[in-house]
Amino acid sequence: MLNPYIPCVQAKLYQCGVTFIYEKWLLYRRSLDFLRYNSTSEENRRIPKIYTKTGDKGFSSTFTGERRPKEDHIFEALGTTDELSSAVGLAREFSIDSGHSFTDQLEKIQCVLQDVGSNIATPRSSARDSHIKKTKFSSQAVIELESWIDSFTEELPPLTNFILPSGGKSSAALHVARAVCRRAERCVAPVVRSGETDPEVAKYLNRLSDYLFTVARYAAMKEGNGETIYRRPE
Repeated sequence: MLNPYIPCVQAKLYQCGVTFIYEKWLLYRRSLDFLRYNSTSEENRRIPKIYTKTGDKGFSSTFTGERRPKEDHIFEALGTTDELSSAVGLAREFSIDSGHSFTDQLEKIQCVLQDVGSNIATPRSSARDSHIKKTKFSSQAVIELESWIDSFTEELPPLTNFILPSGGKSSAALHVARAVCRRAERCVAPVVRSGETDPEVAKYLNRLSDYLFTVARYAAMKEGNGETIYRRPE
């Protein structure tokens, strides 16, 4: 019989986000294993603490177990990817309130961003084959984004002017997510160039910013909100 505490721990693991990386992932992984194999024990009610104190001196671990300073390019890319997922989550909540049909896509994007983080957290210079196999990033996610972009574009009027982030709360929040996505892409670029991360990750972030721009326009159109056109100030 599955212990009722297991879903709670799994949910907590998901909420941790990619910036907690290897140490907290391992902590929860061990907890889940313990609960599965000791489902009738009173010990399974001892949920592990979220803090480990292992990063108090300014260092953290990658998935490969390598210790690096927190200002390392790897963690900068991870943190910005986590921020991007949060921005997408906020935009999704606004979009749910507005009854949009694409909210499932946004949820899937957040899940894919977890995979992006796993790939970034596995620098090739210290990864074994088993690490790389577990965190390999599929190009299928890029293809899916392109399909969604093409579908929305068919319904949108042609873009003939520069537009400002606008068009209602859903649209504006999606534009914020787009801007964060561009920053995530800039953070990932040097990591990819150094050979530490799969190039498909950078490609996904590049295509994701296009998706967020397109779906922001789509949200504004569906809500009947006009887009604010850029005009040079007099």
